[in-house]
Amino acid sequence: MFKDVALQQMPQKLQHLCEILRQASQILCREYQAFIDGQQFNIEEKKDHSPVTQADLKANDYITAQLRQNFPDLPILSEEGQHQGRQNWQKFWLLDPLDGTKEFIHQTGEFTINLSLINAGESVISAIAVPLQQTIYIGEQGDLPFKWQWQQQQIHLMKFEPSVSLQDRKVLRIAMSRRPERSALYTEFLQYLQQHQIEYEKVAAGSAYKFCMMLEEQIDVYPRFHPTSEWDTSAGQGLLQSIGGDVFDLNHQPFRYNQRTSLLNGNFIALRQKQDWSILADFLRGRAFVD
Repeated sequence: MFKDVALQQMPQKLQHLCEILRQASQILCREYQAFIDGQQFNIEEKKDHSPVTQADLKANDYITAQLRQNFPDLPILSEEGQHQGRQNWQKFWLLDPLDGTKEFIHQTGEFTINLSLINAGESVISAIAVPLQQTIYIGEQGDLPFKWQWQQQQIHLMKFEPSVSLQDRKVLRIAMSRRPERSALYTEFLQYLQQHQIEYEKVAAGSAYKFCMMLEEQIDVYPRFHPTSEWDTSAGQGLLQSIGGDVFDLNHQPFRYNQRTSLLNGNFIALRQKQDWSILADFLRGRAFVD
């Protein structure tokens, strides 16, 4: 859970990033309202057939401009930017200016902004903004994360404090998509839990908002057996690592970033508590390369 702390407890650089993400969140909220109101709104299809909207591009333009102004020595790898030369980058920003574009279009409200500072393959600063909740989850490697909320000009700051142990939990809460799953592995995964008499509850959620729900102790396990990209998971992974969780490939190796030719992730299991791997290990063994 998160408990109130004084704003002075948050490092200045994190406060500054929160201000950038707050402004970007307000851009997305205005765009979302315009879309809901039926105003003229541009939606296009990218080469991979995924949608991109004017909201994605406006948020991207604002955040990248702010990062370049305030951190001129750090390159930016954004979903909506250019990726040339990234293999030579050791330290850089990894950005998804609107994660959950489909959630935006379907008006679920479960869209986020994902921002990470990557160094040597790891997320050393991780932030997920939830615009409609006026909330940002943010933290640095080696410290517990903050929850930064705003209402007009008032800031409310909280910091994570562990509260629920494995022994206290009766049911495994599993994040699932709101739309039909694209892999038979999801069905096999649930059948495995049933066969091993592991009680579970399915929790529907979209985009990187699932990681926020894990921080709020509402989800224990997030299986993903269809494609994501590195900007979808890096911030969530960094935040989970700070509370004792992680994002593993199906060989039980933590994800690392900008280490491969492709920016696409393979299948993964995100865990709020790393110990839960032991519950799922028998199912995952031998399935690492199943798409």
